[in-house]
Amino acid sequence: MPLTISVRSVVVTTALLALGAALAGAAHKYGKPKTVLHVVTLCYVDGTTEAQRKSVADGIERMATEVPGIRNVWLKPAKVQGYQHERLPGGRDKYHRMTDAFVIEFDSAQALDAWTNHPAYRAWERAYGQVRERSAASDITND
Repeated sequence: MPLTISVRSVVVTTALLALGAALAGAAHKYGKPKTVLHVVTLCYVDGTTEAQRKSVADGIERMATEVPGIRNVWLKPAKVQGYQHERLPGGRDKYHRMTDAFVIEFDSAQALDAWTNHPAYRAWERAYGQVRERSAASDITND
């Protein structure tokens, strides 16, 4: 015997309410991973070329394949905010606008510490240091 229109409506409405409740519950879930995020904002020295900027990003990707404990990298900033203040001789103020950013995710604080002693990091740092005017780094974790 076919379902009547009112019974069908009840079945469809019940299914939609259950789906909506499931989606609403899932929308409020979040995680607190124990990894460490190394977040860097920076500005390059005047005259830094796009090729040099690309070399910095390529070096980060290369390190991710060579350095144990690097889990993920983010290399394309969607939005960068902030300035660094510098007091010049004579009391003048200069503000350096941060223009770029990258993030490296490490498995642990120990992996982050080991990274700065790895030969791949030291090679990258020499090249990066030649084009970086200013930078600020923050390490963030839930651990």
